[in-house]
Amino acid sequence: MVQLQQDGVARRIIVAIKEQIHGGAYRPGDRLPSTRAFAAEWGASRTTVMAAYGQLNAEGYLIIRHGARAIVAAGLERASGEAPVASASPLNLSAFARRLLALPSPTQHQPAKIADFRYGDLSGADFPVLAWRRASNKAILRRAARLRYGDPQGSSVLRNALQAYLWRARGISCAPDQIVIVNGSQQGLDLCARLLLDPGDRFVIENPGYVLARHAFLAAGGVAVPVAVDGDGLRTDTLLPARLAYVTPSHQFPLGGVLSATRRRSLLAWARAGGACIVEDDYDGEYRHDIAPIPPLQTLDAESVVYVGTLSKTLSPTLRLGYLVVSAGLSRAFREAKRLTDRHAPMLEQDTLAELLASGGYERHVRGIRRRNAERRQVLLQALADRLGPKVVVEGAETGLHVVVWMKGIAAEHEEAIIAAARAAGVGLYPVSTLYDPADSRPHEAGFILGYAALDAEALRRGVAVLATILGEHR
Repeated sequence: MVQLQQDGVARRIIVAIKEQIHGGAYRPGDRLPSTRAFAAEWGASRTTVMAAYGQLNAEGYLIIRHGARAIVAAGLERASGEAPVASASPLNLSAFARRLLALPSPTQHQPAKIADFRYGDLSGADFPVLAWRRASNKAILRRAARLRYGDPQGSSVLRNALQAYLWRARGISCAPDQIVIVNGSQQGLDLCARLLLDPGDRFVIENPGYVLARHAFLAAGGVAVPVAVDGDGLRTDTLLPARLAYVTPSHQFPLGGVLSATRRRSLLAWARAGGACIVEDDYDGEYRHDIAPIPPLQTLDAESVVYVGTLSKTLSPTLRLGYLVVSAGLSRAFREAKRLTDRHAPMLEQDTLAELLASGGYERHVRGIRRRNAERRQVLLQALADRLGPKVVVEGAETGLHVVVWMKGIAAEHEEAIIAAARAAGVGLYPVSTLYDPADSRPHEAGFILGYAALDAEALRRGVAVLATILGEHR
C-alpha cells in the first residue's frame, strides 16, 4: 500500500513538472530544485522525488548529471505566441471522425420500473441457459492444440451449419464462403457502408427507418435519400438513382409493413438497372405470428442483395453475433475488411452457436420463443383493446417483436410530455417521430413503439393501464 501511495505521488510530481515546462514556467537550461528541497516542498520522501526526476530524465524532459541539480532539456521551449499545451487539446480528426461526431447520440435511460417498452430488449428468462451451457462445454472440450487467429469470415463449422439453417428456415441458397460472421448486425451494416459507398454517394433509406443504419451510411460519407413507406413497405414508385438501398422488407422498421411482391420486383429491377446494391436487414424475420415467415428478398436476386441476419432477436443482443450473406464476387472484400476491423468474431461463441445449430437446439429454442412472444403479443393487443379501444390505431402487429400505436386525437407535439409523465409513473415509452428524416416528414399524430419481448403478462397489462391514464389526461 505504501509503495502504491509513493507511486501515486511520483506520478503527480511528474505531471506537475511537465505542465510547468509546457507552460513556460521552466525553460530549457533552467535548474530544478534539488531533490531534497522538492521533497520538503511536496511533503514527499526524497526517494519518491528521485524516482520522479529519473522518469523525466528517461523521457527526455530533464538532464541529470551526478552531483548537479537537474536541468530542463533543450528543445522544449514554447514558440513565440504559442498557446500553452492543454492536456485535453483536440486532435486532428479525419473526415470520417468529424462526420461521426456530427451525428446525434441516442438518449440513454434507466429501465422503467413497471414496464419498459423499449424495442430490442429480450427477456432474460427466455435465454436457453442449459442448451447454451451444454453446447459451450462441448466447444471448450474440443479446444485445439494451438490457439491461433481464425478465419476472418468466421468458423467454417459455423458457416456450414448456418448455410443449412438458412436454407431450412429462410429459403436462402448460398455457399459457406458467401457467409461472413460479424459482431452483430450493426458491424455488418458498418462493413456494407465502408465497402459499398464512397463519400458523396447517394443511398436510399426507408422513412421512417432504423437510425443506426442511417448513421452508419452517413458516417461513411453517404448522402441519404429518404423514401416514404406505407402498408406495403418502401414506395418503389418514387425511387431515384442511388448507389445503395437499405431496406427491411420482411418487417419494415418500425411501422411493420411487408414489402409486397410487386414492389420487391420493382426494387430489384431498379437495382439491376442502376448497378445498385440492396442491403436487406432481416432483423426479426423469424417472428411471423399468423403464417410462415416471409421469404427474404435475397432469395429473388442473390447478386444484387446483401442479406444481414442477427441472433440478437432470438438469443440475446449481448452475444453480438450476426452474419452477412454476400454474393461470391463480394466475399473476398468483406473477408479482408473483417480481418482489418477485428480479425474475426469471438471463436468460443461461434463454436457454441455451431454446436447449438448442429444439435437442433437452436431451432427448438426459436420455436419456443416464437410461441412465448406470440402470447405476449396477444396480451398486449388485448390490453390495448380493453383500455384504449378505438382511441388508438395499432400497426405492424402481424410480425416482429413490437407494435406501433398511434394516439388518435393527440398531436405529436404532446409526445415529450407524455413520455415524461409515463417515465415518472414507471413506464418507458419511445416515440416513432424520432425515426423520421427529415423532421418535416414526421406525422402530426403522436405515436409510440411498444416492444413486448422483454415483458411478462402482468407488466404488459400494468404498462398499458398507466399509458391509458396518462393519455386520458392529455386528450
